[in-house]
Amino acid sequence: MSAPEIYEQIESDVRTYCRQFPVEFRAARGSSLTDVDGRRYLDLMSAAGSLNYGHNHPIIKAAVIDYLAGDGPVQSLDLHTEAKTEFIRTFRDTVFAPRNIDYKIQFAGPTGSNCVEAALKIARVATGRSTVAAFTGGFHGGSLGALAVSSNRKKRSAAGVTLPGAVFLPYDGALDSLSESLGYVEMVATESATGVDKPAAFILETIQGEGGVATASTAWLRGVADIAARHDILLIVDDIQAGCGRTGSFFSFEDAGIEPDIVCLAKSVGGLGLPMALVLLKRPLDVLPRGSHAGTFRGQNLSFVAGTAALGLWSDREFLNGIDNVVTGLETFSAEVGHIPGATPRGRGALRGVHFSNGAVAGQIVQRAFEAGILLETSGADSDVVKIMPPLTTPLDELSDALNIVLSLIKETSYV
Repeated sequence: MSAPEIYEQIESDVRTYCRQFPVEFRAARGSSLTDVDGRRYLDLMSAAGSLNYGHNHPIIKAAVIDYLAGDGPVQSLDLHTEAKTEFIRTFRDTVFAPRNIDYKIQFAGPTGSNCVEAALKIARVATGRSTVAAFTGGFHGGSLGALAVSSNRKKRSAAGVTLPGAVFLPYDGALDSLSESLGYVEMVATESATGVDKPAAFILETIQGEGGVATASTAWLRGVADIAARHDILLIVDDIQAGCGRTGSFFSFEDAGIEPDIVCLAKSVGGLGLPMALVLLKRPLDVLPRGSHAGTFRGQNLSFVAGTAALGLWSDREFLNGIDNVVTGLETFSAEVGHIPGATPRGRGALRGVHFSNGAVAGQIVQRAFEAGILLETSGADSDVVKIMPPLTTPLDELSDALNIVLSLIKETSYV
């Protein structure tokens, strides 16, 4: 039985990415994947943001191999291990200390959805309120609580049940002006004849990775944070896809100068594409009773080891310069896209998108890019945005070559 036959006959039809890219991959390194026929593809998807450090980064991979060779515990529930101690210490020293922030870390189950579920529990228990205010265009995961605060109708419908406990507010840009948007948020926060119970929290993404790469302005983020603080509403930032360096800084909200009450991290925090999810929470919010958000795979020691090695890169000037180069390359690309009729650049840092007035164009470009050896994906409720999210370690010459090909495809296709 051939590989395609195995997938068609045995694997569930729910799969998606492999339908867009119907090849079998054998190897991966840095910013590229190689299929069984030896063809190389440049990866501009980073496994939905879980490979910010690239495929099989040699430093991170070596740390994991050494750990396995030494028979370190691989699975440890929430027991203390040397690997976990070192990860926590390194995260504190590398992430918290330089930013002068004082969060506690809750290890959730190893997915972003589970991280969001934990954050929602914390907000509700800490405030005694049950409603959470989310924003149009947002996506926070596929489990029921995370789906309840996600706005995509198609994804929500897969739940098969009513998804209670959330109200939706307009994301930045959904209304005509900043004042109108923040006024709406303020109105819900004050319970002023809205019929909406005062929310326990606002949950938002600074860049909506799955929501068409819509990007919040600094003014809007600061405005929402101010409203939350004045009305005793918690602010949850879902940094699962936009965090871990994706915007240039470790957290995507740093440039806005805000300090969320709760931060959700997953995807690339595991360093090598290994699963791990963290909830960062201000100390007074550490209120969940013991065992009330348990999970068998909270003790992923290979993820601790890989995550620690990845954090070590943040003191490496060459790595930081590489991020700057990737961001600069994408900024140049976005500026050039801005001159193409029917195409509008979105995003910031190393999370970019191109929206097309003719939505069908996005899918055509993704397919043609694949034929040219470049992996891209569409984004947005109507799949009308091409999302561009290369590993932060992508060499500038490789990135430039790929972006030039994509730019040519956009110029050729955007009039269709």
